[in-house]
Amino acid sequence: QVQLVESGGGLVQAGGSLRLSCAASGRTLSSYVMGWFRQAPGKEREFVAAISWSGGSTYYADSVKGRFTVSRDYAKSTVYLQMINLKPEDTAVYYCAARRTSLNKYDYWGQGTQVTVSS
Repeated sequence: QVQLVESGGGLVQAGGSLRLSCAASGRTLSSYVMGWFRQAPGKEREFVAAISWSGGSTYYADSVKGRFTVSRDYAKSTVYLQMINLKPEDTAVYYCAARRTSLNKYDYWGQGTQVTVSS
C-alpha cells in the first residue's frame, strides 16, 4: 500500500504561483511513477504531470508545459508540483497518484487539494 497526502492548494490571482506537495509513505517508491491529475467542476479528471521516482523522467500535459514543474525529494519521500503563471482555467481539485513503472494504471490516490485561480 502507498499512502499519499497532498497539501499546498489555495486561492491565488491569475498570474500567481503555488507549490503543491504530495507526501508518500508505505512502500519503497523506486519502482513507481508519481503523477499529478486535476478535475474541474463538471469535467473529467485529466493528467497534468508525472515523474519517475528512480530516473526522474518528467512528463507534462500540453496545457501546462512551461508553467508547471514536477520534482521529487528522496529524503522527504515527497513529490512537488510547482505552478507559475496560473490561469483561471487551472482551477480544479489536484490529485497526487502513484503507479508501478511496469503498469499503466494509477493504483494509489491522495485525497486532493483545491486550487482556485481568480481572474
